[in-house]
Amino acid sequence: MLLLTGASGLVGSALRRRLIAAGVPLRCLVRDPRRLGEDRVRVQIALGDLADPPSFRNALRGVDTVIHLAATIRDQPQGSIEELSGIATWRLVDAASRAGAERFVFFSALGAGTQSRARLLRAKALAEEAVSASEIPSIILAPSIIYAPGEAYLTLLGRLALIPAVMPFSGRGRAQFAPIWVSDVADCVMSALAQPAGNARYELAGPDVLTHEQIVRLALRSLGKRRALLHVPIPVVSATLALTERLMGQRAFATWDEAELMEVSMLSAGGTQDAQRLGVRPRAMASVLGVS
Repeated sequence: MLLLTGASGLVGSALRRRLIAAGVPLRCLVRDPRRLGEDRVRVQIALGDLADPPSFRNALRGVDTVIHLAATIRDQPQGSIEELSGIATWRLVDAASRAGAERFVFFSALGAGTQSRARLLRAKALAEEAVSASEIPSIILAPSIIYAPGEAYLTLLGRLALIPAVMPFSGRGRAQFAPIWVSDVADCVMSALAQPAGNARYELAGPDVLTHEQIVRLALRSLGKRRALLHVPIPVVSATLALTERLMGQRAFATWDEAELMEVSMLSAGGTQDAQRLGVRPRAMASVLGVS
């Protein structure tokens, strides 16, 4: 039995479909089974979430492999970024060890570090340390930005592109990324699961190194939009988003913690090397978005 957290997210949805198609007995830890769509009748449901450690015990019963994708890039009513993306991982891997799980697969992030300016990347670094220190054999996957047509960030850029003449975006746009398509990421996970048991770490990156500004320009081209880019200074972005979050809470279109992630480079020194070790040759972002 395999336990999947974050099963309704971007990576979780793509991976869930592959696991079901492969006939893997699958249990999903979810707050709301409806978010699984028609797949909710194809998997076992464990009700709970990262803010509810007691729910881990039932979710882990009879589980030999845990794939932990769930995290948050903004504070939630039930917990902060640090609690849900960091401390919860430590609690889950500890519970998995006590439940007799034989393998723990964790999604970290390229650029994760305890000294990072971004809260999520600091939380991911601490979570990765907890997973590595556990007695359970682990697979750690550290991706750059993961994208897919229609996902949240590209959808936000599409909405901003509705503004006439200009496309506003935060900062100088110089941070560098190696965007990797979610389908390629899911294929990497399936391949990693097929490897012999043991500790391993893979850095997942796409074939192109793009700055934040280049990603925005590529998104505009995929939308058929011509816009002048308006660089909004970081202090203005920070103050505006902080006010928006205070006024709108969870309904805010973006938060400063999310915007700040685009100011931190997420690159792998090995490029696509680890993905190719797993038998996956990542596609370029332009190709996936249909931009020539």
